[in-house]
Amino acid sequence: MRSDRVRELRQETVDMFYHGFDNYMKIAFPEDELRPVSCTPLTRDAKNPRNVELNDVLGNYSLTLIDSLSTLAILASAPPDDRGTGPKALRDFQDGVAALVEQYGDGSPGPSGVGLRGRGFDLDSKVQVFETVIRGVGGLLSAHLFAIGALPIAGYHPRRPGDDPLNPRPVVWPSGFRYDGQLLRLALDLAQRLLPAFYTKTGMPYPRVNLRHGIPFYANSPLHEFSPDATPEGPPEITETCSAGAGSLVLEFTVLSRLTGDARFEQLAKRAFWAVWYRKSQIGLIGAGVDAEQGHWIGSYSVIGAGADSFFEYALKSHILLSGHELPNQTAVPPPHDDAWLDPNTLFAPLSDVENSADTFLEAWHHAHAAIKRHLYSERDHPHYENVNLWTGSLVSNWVDSLGAYYSGLLVLAGELDEAVETNLLYTAIWTRYAALPERWSIRDKTVEGGLGWWPLRPEFIESTYHLYRATRDPWYLYVGEMVLRDIKRRCWTPCGWAGLQNVLDGQKSDRMESFFLGETAKYMYLLFDDQHPLNALDAAYVFSTEGHPLIIPKAATPSVRPRSPSGSDNRDLTVYYDEAFTNTCPPRPASTPLSGSVVAARDDIYHAARMLDLHLLSTSRITIDGGQVSGLHMARSNFTLFPWTLPPELLPSNGTCSKVYQPHEVTLEFAATAGQSVGGSSFNFMLGGQNLERLSTDRIRVSSLSSLKITLRLEEGGEQEWQVTKINGFPLGRDEFAVFDRAILGDLSDPRFHLVRDPVMVKLQQLHRVALHENDTSSHDRAPGDHHEEMPQLDPLQDPNRPAALSELSSLVRSIFTRVAASLDIQLPTSLPGMATAPLPYNLVINQTAITPVGIGAGPLPPATAAADAAAARIPPFGPVPAGLFPWTTIYAAGDACSGPLPQSAPRDHQVILIRRGGCSFSAKLANIPAYAPSPTSLQLVVVVSDDEEGGGAGLVRPLLDEVQRTPGGMLRRHLIPMVMVGGGDVAYQRLRYAAGVGLAKRYFIESQGVRVRNIIVDEGDVETAL
Repeated sequence: MRSDRVRELRQETVDMFYHGFDNYMKIAFPEDELRPVSCTPLTRDAKNPRNVELNDVLGNYSLTLIDSLSTLAILASAPPDDRGTGPKALRDFQDGVAALVEQYGDGSPGPSGVGLRGRGFDLDSKVQVFETVIRGVGGLLSAHLFAIGALPIAGYHPRRPGDDPLNPRPVVWPSGFRYDGQLLRLALDLAQRLLPAFYTKTGMPYPRVNLRHGIPFYANSPLHEFSPDATPEGPPEITETCSAGAGSLVLEFTVLSRLTGDARFEQLAKRAFWAVWYRKSQIGLIGAGVDAEQGHWIGSYSVIGAGADSFFEYALKSHILLSGHELPNQTAVPPPHDDAWLDPNTLFAPLSDVENSADTFLEAWHHAHAAIKRHLYSERDHPHYENVNLWTGSLVSNWVDSLGAYYSGLLVLAGELDEAVETNLLYTAIWTRYAALPERWSIRDKTVEGGLGWWPLRPEFIESTYHLYRATRDPWYLYVGEMVLRDIKRRCWTPCGWAGLQNVLDGQKSDRMESFFLGETAKYMYLLFDDQHPLNALDAAYVFSTEGHPLIIPKAATPSVRPRSPSGSDNRDLTVYYDEAFTNTCPPRPASTPLSGSVVAARDDIYHAARMLDLHLLSTSRITIDGGQVSGLHMARSNFTLFPWTLPPELLPSNGTCSKVYQPHEVTLEFAATAGQSVGGSSFNFMLGGQNLERLSTDRIRVSSLSSLKITLRLEEGGEQEWQVTKINGFPLGRDEFAVFDRAILGDLSDPRFHLVRDPVMVKLQQLHRVALHENDTSSHDRAPGDHHEEMPQLDPLQDPNRPAALSELSSLVRSIFTRVAASLDIQLPTSLPGMATAPLPYNLVINQTAITPVGIGAGPLPPATAAADAAAARIPPFGPVPAGLFPWTTIYAAGDACSGPLPQSAPRDHQVILIRRGGCSFSAKLANIPAYAPSPTSLQLVVVVSDDEEGGGAGLVRPLLDEVQRTPGGMLRRHLIPMVMVGGGDVAYQRLRYAAGVGLAKRYFIESQGVRVRNIIVDEGDVETAL
């Protein structure tokens, strides 16, 4: 785009801002917002206190002016022009600060602290904590940072060499106003009025607080322990907040604490963030709604948009803001004689250094993004994000919301540029179709979702466009910005300001100009068109808050000690996913640019997003244009639609190609109405039956019958081909969710579309542990399972005082589970069997562990599978003796790494299983250290190598290579090869196997469809598959 064209767009953006700002100051100030259609102020709804849409945001503290100050400061650095844009904006900024101080005082305790509206923000307004922090506190702090020169304004230099930005000297402005930190003191006043909301048992703040009276409406708050006479009036107050609302306070409160020296706010905000994060599901997802009082999730949605959006944003931006700074002081000292002093931090243990560290926030971002990429990210049609079940990752709804448009910009900051570019294209296509972003758009129906078609002048899309342009300098994004600017001017202008759209389809306007339009939307639009703005060139750890306010922690003038490295470790697990390839640096720009000048316009998937919106099918008649179906006259001359509609055709390559749209191959299999029925020689028919499903755990669903079962399979193309079950009887499954089929119900099923196959690589290593359920029981029940006619011996390894801690925890866990079950069902646990001694009866705990077989010339055949492998075999009784033969190997020798020399002759002669730790020498060398022995039922049957790889389905194990023929310690060739398998689990698995009462080997099966394996079907042998 030509520089003169960019200059015109920049000036049009300035005019757009001032049309809204001047009308607000003339018509609505000092009220909160402007009604642009009726040309009147917009205030709180006093007649309906539960009108949270208004009252959560409007606190009667001149919200639009506070939100606009940082935008004015940015406009003050405008390039010189004949209209004096920069100097005018600086005067307006300074006059705006003076106007606020006139209304609310200067934040001091003396007479000057009282303004026309009262002392500070002493207002009888019940507001939302989150909105007040990001708009009110954040707006005041950002304006203060500009006022003292910590953030740049061209030509404005209030700081002198040697000045300490944490203790700035007063500045006298041309108007005569003396700025000495009034905005910072007002921000502190406002933040202190929010502190009562943090008196919860969870660390997450209550969603609302009264700026004058605190939280009398939350009866269960610990704060009321000090005022027991406080009785809330009216119906109970809602304690539901959202992940974004509770976890998106760190930026503002950290800056406030660092500027004022008051440690309370930073610690409260960080504790609230971690309180949300520690509640993530087992697959690493956080929910949208959470109860601040009880701490449980409300609803099961996991999204990137409304309810969770800024939580992810603050995970990454907290790392950026805190980088290079020392760990904070956590001690808050109350001022003398201040009876109103509150510090909710005293309810909790202090945060650890790990929880205060910038690097820990980066780790949280990495893991959150990894979970989103695995469970929410979809490449179908064009990359986008779905809404999934918090616990399972299964699809729950298929729409995108306008708030989610921010995520592409966040990915840019994280260095995930490819993902940012591709996902942003869908929002560009949506805007092209509707000349705005509807609140929700249905991917399935390709229309506005559920009538939610409003657009209240939101900034998220233009915010991401700005960040993408800064990272790529691709002119595509300038034309996207021009499209947004043109559509806003065409559809949202009123004589008194800018109105949001109540319906993007018919263009109906709402009578409200939200404060964020001037505070964010206009700001990002301006910065997009002002490439040389000093903020765009600032080399410092500054961030934009979720309300678009630039924030930075100024460095003290005096040198500080080196930042402390976080010491110790927190007992909470921050890791769900880990990948050494996590992005920690920004990728370089493309090495070459097409002759057309735009890398984005030359992408081979550029029209995939347009196809999702059916842009090529839209009419360009005047009626449809005015109705918002398209933004303007399409420039395309064919059904390959150009978007954005402002894009000149010359930016497209003349020889461009389009890649194939990704639509995974899916098949649906339907079983006969009777499980054993065969229709036309096939196992399937086209009947739809009942559910036949049972939830075993968050990641496993058992299929109890094949009758009328309907399964949808999707072919995964990445790497090795495999099928993924995505639905069972219409019930969606997540990416890491498994369907469990009992081997018995599969019978001898043989059909090319659903074929039972014995696994040639994996086997199942079965362990029997006998756990005493009575805690005072010191007798043992660990003996050869087949000798069940004799009296039980008196030594139980699970009761051995010298046993490893992992086994003690295992025993305690099993006892705890059974005690709770027995108490809930009001039953007595069995203590003995009829005709036997009255010794307490043990519980037979069976642990199944995936084992992998070796490969190479030294690999020997495995022994025959034990009786437990037969699906028709007798079930293992939960209590008492186990039938002979199910776990035939009862003597186990633990050999360490078996690398230091030959094992004792008794090891293979008198033991049926030898345990060896991986490492120290090759697999072949380990087997060569096992002496020769005469094969017999009581001699060595199996060698089990234990690796430090994590346990799981075997996917993390690589087949061990036996690249040498097996030899004895004397170098002779073995006549009888030693069978070997390898398992994961490290020391825990090693000790667990060492103390097993019995060990057996079972076949593993899997399901194939048309010769390709189904990844997430588990064939169960009928016993419990225990993951420990």
